[in-house]
Amino acid sequence: FGFHDLAVESALKREPHPKIESYGDYLYLVFHGINFHAPEHTFETHDTDFFLGASYLVTVHDGRRRSIAHVTELCERTGHILAEGPVALLHRIVDTMVDHYRPEADELEDRLEEIEKSVIEENHDGLMGDILAVKRDISMLRRIVVPQRDAVGRLARREFDIVNQEMAYRFRDAYDQFARMAEDAIVFQD
Repeated sequence: FGFHDLAVESALKREPHPKIESYGDYLYLVFHGINFHAPEHTFETHDTDFFLGASYLVTVHDGRRRSIAHVTELCERTGHILAEGPVALLHRIVDTMVDHYRPEADELEDRLEEIEKSVIEENHDGLMGDILAVKRDISMLRRIVVPQRDAVGRLARREFDIVNQEMAYRFRDAYDQFARMAEDAIVFQD
């Protein structure tokens, strides 16, 4: 493909932050999937690197991405998905990633409701530790969601010629979902 050495180097290592870089006739992008492990109070992110050109989409990952597996299955069942082009395929993967964020955020919200219930019932055993752990989880959620939102926002605003108006509309929907989760994280923190 003739990808720039710096982009290839970045793709071969873990990138801690989502990003989009233009390399002339293609984009190098990094997005993160998420797994939240409530008992351990840990968010695990998985970066997926993308090289997006006018006629191709190359992904770099470890083969265990739920979003990639889901979209691959859709492509195998429905031929029209690939016919929509590489930008639409990228959108489907990013949209699926967003869909996987929602249950993780909902689980965090459920934990907050449990703590609130304990406070109301005056069951304070270990409550301070739980509050601090959830506060850490919420901070981690914000650190993950906000950069994702900003990167998807660049696609939604059509900063890159490769993204046409129709695809920009689709990316706006993903942007809105990330924005809602970022707002939820702020509300949760309060």
